[in-house]
Amino acid sequence: MMMLRAVIAFWLILGSMAYAAEPFTRAAIEDKGKIVPGQQVQITVDIFVPDFFTSPPQFPLFDLPNAIVTLSDNRAQNMVETADGVQYAGIRRTYAVIPEAAGTFTLPPAVITLGYSQEGKAVPGQATLQTLSFTVADPPGGPASTPTFAARGVTITQSFDRDPSKMKVGEAVVRTITVYAEDTQSMLIPVIPVVAAKGMKQYSKSPQIADGVEAEDRRTGSTRTETITYVAETAGTVEIPAISYPWFDVDAQANAMATLPATTVNVTVPVSAHTGLSPQLEQDVHNGARAWVTRKVLLVMAAAAISLGAAGYLLVRLLPWMTGKLLTLRNARRNSEPRKFANLVASIRSGDPVTIYRDLAIWTRSTGYKSIADWVSQCGEHDVARETRKLERELFGADRNRPDLDRAALRQAVKAWRRAQKPVQTRHASTLPGLNPIG
Repeated sequence: MMMLRAVIAFWLILGSMAYAAEPFTRAAIEDKGKIVPGQQVQITVDIFVPDFFTSPPQFPLFDLPNAIVTLSDNRAQNMVETADGVQYAGIRRTYAVIPEAAGTFTLPPAVITLGYSQEGKAVPGQATLQTLSFTVADPPGGPASTPTFAARGVTITQSFDRDPSKMKVGEAVVRTITVYAEDTQSMLIPVIPVVAAKGMKQYSKSPQIADGVEAEDRRTGSTRTETITYVAETAGTVEIPAISYPWFDVDAQANAMATLPATTVNVTVPVSAHTGLSPQLEQDVHNGARAWVTRKVLLVMAAAAISLGAAGYLLVRLLPWMTGKLLTLRNARRNSEPRKFANLVASIRSGDPVTIYRDLAIWTRSTGYKSIADWVSQCGEHDVARETRKLERELFGADRNRPDLDRAALRQAVKAWRRAQKPVQTRHASTLPGLNPIG
């Protein structure tokens, strides 16, 4: 009898272990300090399954009131963990949550679908996102001092296409200003407060924004670049005003200011062109042909030495500038609209729904729209609206009997809209962008 009880207990233990070997999730907040409105909060979500995945987990974009939620473009991280004698395979993704106001924020119990191996067979499964809360507090000084822009490592730099200190009436100089910030998104970087310069006409281009920009120290961040052209109208001393760019340092938990100094420009009246040739003085040679040849050789050698020295000096001085230019060109190609559109077309052709939705969100932001929903509402393409609704129902809907996504129709509709080059409808911008759209 004792032996029978022991055998039964053993099988019950094995049964409970097998029953416990189910998919589960784990969530954690990377930001451990005080969180203020406008600050990007990184939330890592780990999903574990026994044995291995047979299909990747579909991380949803969930709705969180008074916050913007995006899924990081970074590649998923694979993990292996052993718990209660069972080996689990894990995948980690990171959400970026940007609260727009003070208060307590709780992640909703979103369902993540997946496939995994059970007794050598591929079976469908799901896991519920672990409930997690974090508190957002008003910054020092109370709600009245709520920052419009909270980030890390904010810098502001400028460059001119020519020496701005000396200009003539009618000449132009191009000023390029770039704001770089870490742990934020480019669409959240505020407009650069450029003040007009008296005595100069001012023309501005549309700003350029980019994410995943690599700095010289190998760190990545987001940028906003604005280009202004100044044309000198009157002669005299003109000052291009300084720029003060306020932001909130989440590390120091204090307001900070990034600045650019004022630039003084001396504008002169163009001098009329001279005609004719200036007289040249002839120099007599008194030391004979040999002395003249020796002097000529010495002059050539001196000129060559000066040229080599100047070339070396310029190379040393221009090397950092050339490196920065190459880095800027590489980042511009990686963040260009054609590159993002090519990624979207490739995703529609053969990618999974999560990848299609992510690349669609990235591309629509690069064309000037705040979200996919904003683009669809202004697009006017029936196929775009229909296939986008299918894609969102497939990602976020609870109904399993939903129509399949027509990839060819969505691809052709997106290409047709892009060829039409429809303009973005201007909207009044708020302090922070609106909530992320969820179909």
